[in-house]
Amino acid sequence: MKEIILGTAGHIDHGKTSLVRALTGTDTDRLKEEKKRGITIELGFAALDLPDGRRLGVVDVPGHEKFVKNMVAGASGIDIVAMVIAADEGIMPQTREHLEICSLLGIRHGLVVLTKRDMVDEDWLDMVTEDVRDFLSESFLSEAPIIPVSSHTGEGMEELIAAISQLASLVPDIRNTTVFRLPVDRVFTMKGFGTVITGTLISGSVSTGDTVMVYPALTQSRVRGLQVHNQSVQTAVCGQRTAMNFQGLDLSEVQRGDVIAPPDALKNTFMVDTDFQYLSSNEKPLKNRTRVRFHAGTSEITALAILLDRDSMAPGEKGPVQFRFDTPMVCVRDDRYVVRSYSPVRTIGGGAILNPVPQKHKRFQEKIISGLSHLSEAGGEEAAAFHLLQAGPSGATMSDLRLVTNLSEKQLTTVLQKLLSARIILVTDKEAKAYIHGEVFAQLCSFATDYLSEYHRMHPLKEGISKEELKSKFPAYIQGRLLNQVLNQLVKDGEMVQQGDLVRLSSHKVALQVDQEALRSQILRIYQEAGITPPYFREIIRNLDQAQAQAAPDVMQILIREKEMVRVKEDLFFPRPVLEELQKKVIDFLLQNDDMNPTQFKDVCGGIARKYVIPLMEYFDGTQLTIRVGDTRKLRKRDIREV
Repeated sequence: MKEIILGTAGHIDHGKTSLVRALTGTDTDRLKEEKKRGITIELGFAALDLPDGRRLGVVDVPGHEKFVKNMVAGASGIDIVAMVIAADEGIMPQTREHLEICSLLGIRHGLVVLTKRDMVDEDWLDMVTEDVRDFLSESFLSEAPIIPVSSHTGEGMEELIAAISQLASLVPDIRNTTVFRLPVDRVFTMKGFGTVITGTLISGSVSTGDTVMVYPALTQSRVRGLQVHNQSVQTAVCGQRTAMNFQGLDLSEVQRGDVIAPPDALKNTFMVDTDFQYLSSNEKPLKNRTRVRFHAGTSEITALAILLDRDSMAPGEKGPVQFRFDTPMVCVRDDRYVVRSYSPVRTIGGGAILNPVPQKHKRFQEKIISGLSHLSEAGGEEAAAFHLLQAGPSGATMSDLRLVTNLSEKQLTTVLQKLLSARIILVTDKEAKAYIHGEVFAQLCSFATDYLSEYHRMHPLKEGISKEELKSKFPAYIQGRLLNQVLNQLVKDGEMVQQGDLVRLSSHKVALQVDQEALRSQILRIYQEAGITPPYFREIIRNLDQAQAQAAPDVMQILIREKEMVRVKEDLFFPRPVLEELQKKVIDFLLQNDDMNPTQFKDVCGGIARKYVIPLMEYFDGTQLTIRVGDTRKLRKRDIREV
């Protein structure tokens, strides 16, 4: 059976608390100051048993203008509102503001209770009823029942309970998300229980023993006990007024406005993208960067209103606004919020959260404005695709997407499968369930091919660039796993070729110009004439002109790839035929002798200088022809291979 919250709303001293007491038998004024002053300051809570056996949670909110922020905290999570209007006074300032708040919070079910019925005559009652109907004509309560009652005599209570019961049957049994969330509206300590919090469980469920986290502090604790309507329970479900005490959580570690949820289920944010309705009752336009009070759930945070598509917003207008907070908060897509002016304090607007974890936007960006406009009406697939596109190369995990789509895990899985099948998105990490938008992936591929194209233009004689060097050219925040996926896709598509550690565009071919061909022949001739005693490469470069000197290293790499030259040591190269002839001599010597020392190697080479002897001996060690034993070399016991 669905759990439903009934909340009161209305002007100060219109009889909200007396009405709740008459309905439930509970006096919700619990503070000494409330008793003394005869007004409700804090939120009050009670339970109402309906004739059909259902039990409603009842939230009694304060009506005084100084405590409207407490009223907003109480109104969050309400399913049915009882708009309380005193028959002897009629519509008053907080009646109007409370109605605006309920509208902004997305409450769609309610009724009007004309209290103090016993204090007016029939004519007056008829007049007030007519005034109220006119007042509500363009609101969500335009067709709501108007029920006169007297909390003192009990007149009208049966009709009121019947109307509440009828409305309760109309409240949908579907909540926005399956993630357990409980905005905290009260925190206190009880002897023998420790820290206790209360709130309306707005989604999901929680059980004794569950590990939970306090947001935005990110303090982790375990649920020690649960109560619903003063009865201990093992599990509390969505829609229930819930009291929860914790294991080892200090009173100072949680406060009103915090949210209790599973660890890592939510993300702290310093800004939200919203669909903002600026109330027509405002007297002047809202300017960009106006400081305001932002109410979501039970929290109140100061924020700057960043108008994304205009410099000011006229009363009655609606548009995309990014609110940037002074302190972090948590929310999910479609959460409702209320905005109040900073000073003097009054309700000026509100709406629905479109993106709970956005990036900071520049103003007047058509792509952002258009995207947010579509997002307000978007289904799951459009929302997931939009947020992955916004996330860029960082992508998003399934838990991130649950926040920004407000879908259950099952619903989101179906959505992602459809997007994957259509190649709109791609998986970047199966284990972490991470995704990236196809357009972003294509941009990364283009970045790689554009860089390679420019690299080939600047280094036409180089076969390619090392894979690791190419990866280093991407922004540092892009993960290596994603970069490998990009490069592998380019190879698969035939746009890029990987040869060993080098990568190049498939269209790239090394082709020497006439002057470069001449340089190639010149270098090769120098080494061929030098034979087994070649000059260091730097000495050759020193005798070239500037253009030749710049091209010489690339030309040498071409000679190596063509197997004309072999690099033996840094800056020391030999013609391949010279090394092949020397290798035969070394093999013949070692087949006739057990080992060979440096002096013997020098003799085999025809008495060359030591600067050649040691590098050549180490080269043959490196080719696995010989093995060093002390100061001598021995032939390895394996098939002899060519250089």
